[in-house]
Amino acid sequence: MLEEISHIEAVDSVRVLANDERLHLLRLLMRGPATLTQLGAVMGHHPAWVRHHLLSLEHAGLVELVETRHTKNFTEKFYCATARAYAVNFMVLPEVGEDGLLVLLGSDDLALDLLAQRLRESEGTPDVVTIAMGSLEGLIALRQGLGHVAGCHLLDPETGDFNRSYARALFPGRELQLITLAHRQQGLIVPPGNPRGFRGLDEAVAGGARIVNRNRGSGTRVWLDRLLAVAGIDPAGVPGYEREVATHEQAARAVADGSADVALGIFAAAGAQGLSFVPLMEERYDLVTPTPIYKSDLMAPLLALLQDEGFKRSVDDLGGYSTRETGAVAALAI
Repeated sequence: MLEEISHIEAVDSVRVLANDERLHLLRLLMRGPATLTQLGAVMGHHPAWVRHHLLSLEHAGLVELVETRHTKNFTEKFYCATARAYAVNFMVLPEVGEDGLLVLLGSDDLALDLLAQRLRESEGTPDVVTIAMGSLEGLIALRQGLGHVAGCHLLDPETGDFNRSYARALFPGRELQLITLAHRQQGLIVPPGNPRGFRGLDEAVAGGARIVNRNRGSGTRVWLDRLLAVAGIDPAGVPGYEREVATHEQAARAVADGSADVALGIFAAAGAQGLSFVPLMEERYDLVTPTPIYKSDLMAPLLALLQDEGFKRSVDDLGGYSTRETGAVAALAI
């Protein structure tokens, strides 16, 4: 049966698609089966040319022979794409060292950065790569096998809980572990002293404030959209809504340099830029990982560090964080 979407992760497959004519061939075969002669007629090339490029696509697992028709004088072979759509999932990572490589994906967070820094400074621990891409994107990338851990802070408005329902929906039939990194304050990042006296996002929008938004799929962006929806505010009418940044630090800098009047973000980012902060909610930031990875030696140093009292004090010192549940683990069974 034809796959709805196939994820391309091999370097060789990416290289095959880098050729425009092979990509054209693949897209033609995504429409339905065709022979070398039929493809040659559309492409304006001899069937032998088509066959040369078709073999590359076939070896990469992108097309396959689906039918052979025998007639009196010759045989017709029909080829077709192996999926209705393809997504390229390719990430260049460092060579794996003797202590391993741990890839942390997901939402931007200062405590996560501190965790990665402490692991890098320790002997006998894996090399660590952190990639900020948003809570939802991090979970999706984790599902696709592009990393080991995804950090997220996604609120389920129906349950009032964080992350569990999203992780469960994205990993059907797989056992996961949710490890609490910390609780943190989210709110409005505003100029020093909050000169316009904003107490909520609705007030800021009503006052014509220019915002700076976060990237799509980030937990903060999901939350901002929810706040606007609850207030009955059309995002299209919010000045600055289309301006996106990838991190809390970038959002705070926009307020600090005056290019935005307000941003949604965390207390620690506001404090680092000498800005004021209007708290709106406390959220739980979890690290999500499949159970086999959780039980592997790769995760042992990270789990030990989360239990370290010195590390917890350092997280508390960032400002706006609480480590009261840091290191707590909840299993999401199948």
